[in-house]
Amino acid sequence: MMDVAAYLERIGYSGPATPNAEALRDIHRAHLFAVPFENLDIGWKREIRIDQQAFLRKIIEDRRGGFCYELNGAFAALLEALGFRVTLLSARVPHSDGSNGPEFDHFTLRVDLGEPWLADVGFGDCFIDLLRLRIGLEQEQTAGPFRIAEDGDPLRLERRHIETGWRTEYLFSLTPRRLEEFSEMCHYHQTSPQSPFTRKRVCSRAMPDGRITLSEMKLITTRNGRRDERLLKSDDEWWAALRDHFGVQIPEFSGD
Repeated sequence: MMDVAAYLERIGYSGPATPNAEALRDIHRAHLFAVPFENLDIGWKREIRIDQQAFLRKIIEDRRGGFCYELNGAFAALLEALGFRVTLLSARVPHSDGSNGPEFDHFTLRVDLGEPWLADVGFGDCFIDLLRLRIGLEQEQTAGPFRIAEDGDPLRLERRHIETGWRTEYLFSLTPRRLEEFSEMCHYHQTSPQSPFTRKRVCSRAMPDGRITLSEMKLITTRNGRRDERLLKSDDEWWAALRDHFGVQIPEFSGD
């Protein structure tokens, strides 16, 4: 069971919650602006299990964020409770050498409302507004144009960058998945030295005009295309940035 009102309060959403495209768009945006993408528990060796109730407690009660399995797992539960038809999808993220990650590397969502939509609140710096799940349609966003390309199975989510042109964000299949199928890769990403999530601490949140990210001791703010970086000088500054910019407070670690 889930307290829908508490979840909507957590993301600062007080608008209509009727299962339609407009409400879905607004709830998706509110979630991205309120709930950070973060991997802090991994650095603290706190196990993250594929458990929807644990995801909900962490986000609603603890007022934390999480990585893709947690964020999209909880968001799927919220949408289903509101009456949306949601399908869990597996995605694969390209490596720096051009090869593709394994199945269940990333977790994304399909939402059907007469036409299908791609929703994702767990990929960090990506699309803010929903994407129509329509092949070849160029869809303009604040972060630049996105499109879904077809090359057999899987499909490719692509983003156009000014310097490099179209680049694959991730590949995904429309095959419906069960939550427990993501368990092995969830474990991998919090234990393997090859995982990007074990290499550095990150906490990042979208804003209407940009993004703010705490990457190790560096606070990075991007607003309207202008990037500002500030190196934090102490653990106290780091905890203050985490509290002030992301609303994250963890007394057992911070001493608060």
